[in-house]
Amino acid sequence: MNVSLILIILLVGAFATYLAGDKLASKVALFFGLAAAGASIVLLNHYNSGENISFINQWITQPNISFALKADGLSMAMLLLTTVLTPIIIFSSFGNEYKNSKSFYALILFMSFAMAGTFLASDGLLYYIFWELSLIPIYFIALIWGNGDTEDRKKAVVKFFIYTLAGSLFMLVAFVYMYQKAGSLLLEDLYKLNLTANEQLWIFLAFFLAYAIKIPLIPFHTWQASVYQKAPTVGTMLLSGIMLKMGLYSVIRWQLPLAPLAAKEYMYIFIGLGIAGVIYGSIVALKQKDLKKLLAYSSLAHVGLIAAGTYTLTLDGLRGAVLQMIAHGFVVVGLFYAAEIIFRRYETRAIVEMGGIRTQSPKFTSMFLILVLASVALPTTFNFIGEFTVLYSLSQINIWFAILGGTTIILGAYYMLKMFQHAMLGETNSKVFADVTINEGITLVIIIGVLFFFGMYPKPITDLITPSLEEILTQINRIN
Repeated sequence: MNVSLILIILLVGAFATYLAGDKLASKVALFFGLAAAGASIVLLNHYNSGENISFINQWITQPNISFALKADGLSMAMLLLTTVLTPIIIFSSFGNEYKNSKSFYALILFMSFAMAGTFLASDGLLYYIFWELSLIPIYFIALIWGNGDTEDRKKAVVKFFIYTLAGSLFMLVAFVYMYQKAGSLLLEDLYKLNLTANEQLWIFLAFFLAYAIKIPLIPFHTWQASVYQKAPTVGTMLLSGIMLKMGLYSVIRWQLPLAPLAAKEYMYIFIGLGIAGVIYGSIVALKQKDLKKLLAYSSLAHVGLIAAGTYTLTLDGLRGAVLQMIAHGFVVVGLFYAAEIIFRRYETRAIVEMGGIRTQSPKFTSMFLILVLASVALPTTFNFIGEFTVLYSLSQINIWFAILGGTTIILGAYYMLKMFQHAMLGETNSKVFADVTINEGITLVIIIGVLFFFGMYPKPITDLITPSLEEILTQINRIN
């Protein structure tokens, strides 16, 4: 039994969902999403018991390419994030009606398949293929089932697709160059390359372009807010909850170990870019009147802090970044889902048109408040563990990095609580806000349960990821 099973389940699920027809598509997609999540948990138990669940097989003879899937603690953590969030995202969509739903749900599972493959691939070409495959389903999800004016949506989605594809081409060039040096694209073979400082710099920058656009980091973020706003909420959840983690994960797995000299030489610049994203995202979020746009810029601020943590090149920085990736995945999916619940009732995302929800639905208000507090890293929530660890790692590099990075908590608390006041409190709105349905309540309770459980007991995740991160740090600190 190996991790290829997860990819098979998700790929078969995508085809089965399409063939099931529009009436059964959502239920079939949920079944396969849950099957993948269950299989991931079973594989995690095998991994924890010491079994080798990685998979490698010769794929192409010339050039020398392998179908290689690496299952270590880091990739297993990201695989679990993907396979657990996928059925939650599918289930969250049950309150909406979608035309041609068989294609819609099939694309969700196919995107999950591609993202899981990206987290598992340990051959450069295979990794690149999965990386690019994940673009195709989100392009169609946002284009066909998105919100707002059709022409505006097309512009936003095409910009995102071309922007991301162009950045990835630089990464492909870097892989071609390294293949000429190593004769292989297996991760362990690339790690053994003895590249000069100049070679490492160009490889580092090539990877950085691909990852900075995907994460995104400023000034490569210009696609994000419009796509998050125009995409259907399910698409926004997939983008913010899982897809942007591909870039952050890849910084740790590929960029830093392959070009450690450049990473060390220019550490302060890239930490600075991450922190600049924290400040910029927070300030812009303060001025947003559209709820989804506010959450988009809030996400930009949080991922800036995560990126800053990865570039500290410390164990605390890498560990905090991974913890925050997982925590951010759950909380941002929860927040966008809460925004969708409001839209279902009020048919608006304008914060000024909300208000008075507390008096009509105290249950929803309470759950939304918990998600808001989790997003600003309230102690006992999962986000607190990740943000505290990242800020501690930044303080080890320079105390001013920690102080500036900490503004995400202060500014985040201000704009999130201000938004909560406008949306939830005040006089009763003339529009009726029906209380949460059973399906909506289940989705929110699961997300909140995860945030509280790992906020108070993060040990299972830290134990899972730490050995892998220590190996990566050893690679980063090797003598060239």
